[in-house]
Amino acid sequence: METSVLIVEDEPAIQELIAYTCESSGMEVRRASNVAEARKMLEAKIPDIILLDWMLPDCSGLEWLKEIRKGEFYKRIPVIMVTARSLEDDKVVGLDKGADDYVVKPFSPKELVARIKAVIRRHGEEETKKETLQCGDLVINPEDFEVTIGNKRVNLSVVEFKILSLFAKHPGRVYSRQQIIDNVWGYAADIDERTVDVHMLRLRKQLAATSMADFIETVRGLGYRAAKQTQDA
Repeated sequence: METSVLIVEDEPAIQELIAYTCESSGMEVRRASNVAEARKMLEAKIPDIILLDWMLPDCSGLEWLKEIRKGEFYKRIPVIMVTARSLEDDKVVGLDKGADDYVVKPFSPKELVARIKAVIRRHGEEETKKETLQCGDLVINPEDFEVTIGNKRVNLSVVEFKILSLFAKHPGRVYSRQQIIDNVWGYAADIDERTVDVHMLRLRKQLAATSMADFIETVRGLGYRAAKQTQDA
């Protein structure tokens, strides 16, 4: 399977160089020129690794890295900072804030590929076994992003998958709409709370024809939680 890479870089020439370097090594590449675009791409598909510039037009790459590391579903994505900031203190800060590696521009294409492979290999060893979540007939496989109910696969969007996983991990816990935003989209995401209700409605429609139709219930005035009858299943 191809390694999927998300490049977050606002300089067109450098973005093109990184993309060419990765594609020449057989990697699948997606590109974002700012953090806003990168957030949308994460919602659509979680990459195997992110190559992140520090200086971006709408938000510091370092600030977005801190956001990623706080997110329930993004915190384990490997991130390599690819930046012109070459001071030792900058490297220390970048690694302290959660970067898996730090590459200084200008860089050797061969070295960049080697570092990507090394980080992914190390990450793969750490993530070899991911916990499968189960609540009653509901089984969630985080590694393959697969959901089955009674051995029948349910096709969910990335956001729906993350919401469902959140509730499956913490059955019975009530989440406010803002807490759902923080865990699913990230702490700095500009998401209206009504958007949560829209996704919850879509998720419930997906579950409606299954034995888990009542898995998620509304707690009036507070938010949502996994239905009590599924907690001990």
